[in-house]
Amino acid sequence: MTNDLAPDGAATDTPSRAQRPAARPTTSTSATAPRTRRAWAWTGVAGGVLGLVSVLSSMMLGMNWEATAGDPDAIVADLGTRLGTLLIFHTATAAAAVLVLVYGAGLSRRLGVQAPAGSLLPTVAGWGLVLVSVAGLLGSGLDTQFMFAFADPEFIVPESGAFYSEWVATIPWLWLGAGVSAAALAVAALRHAAAPRWIGVVSVVVGGITLVAGLSPLQYLAGFTGPVWLAITALGFALGDRR
Repeated sequence: MTNDLAPDGAATDTPSRAQRPAARPTTSTSATAPRTRRAWAWTGVAGGVLGLVSVLSSMMLGMNWEATAGDPDAIVADLGTRLGTLLIFHTATAAAAVLVLVYGAGLSRRLGVQAPAGSLLPTVAGWGLVLVSVAGLLGSGLDTQFMFAFADPEFIVPESGAFYSEWVATIPWLWLGAGVSAAALAVAALRHAAAPRWIGVVSVVVGGITLVAGLSPLQYLAGFTGPVWLAITALGFALGDRR
């Protein structure tokens, strides 16, 4: 302690510089890089896997199509034995529709960081997956109306049940929108370096097949490759992307 004279001559005790507590270091929030979140990418992985489950369970619903083709009563009777598969199909399709929507929003935001200012690529990539989400929502939209009623065929018009079997075997397979998103992602990655290059290559190959299949009369083939493209590229953003 040292004695200092106040203006009126009185002595005051003030701590010496060595005795004063050290100032706490301050942390600059601007200097700390924000933590990159990957939840949006993991939703894409889950959406791709559930998309495959949706397509495969849809195929299982029509396993006996050769034996039941052209016979509405036989179709309804066959679907009445597949309640478990119908529940899996509905759950996977509806969940995939939600997850794909989230991934589309995240992908649009991610590409917007590196894409040229004013580019349409992030918007196209996001809206392509909105189309996939809508197809999944519509594809599962009739499930509640029919799947529990199949246990009692007396309450179902056979022709309506036959129509439902065609509905679930077609609408959820419309993954053309994923091909559109893949094309936008490929251009963004390979031309503008807005995403890892290998993701752009996968989008050209697998996404290109999806786009061509979805545009062709064999459009339902896009249901096989679209979920694969989604799962691979989403996994790449979740694990390998450093931006």
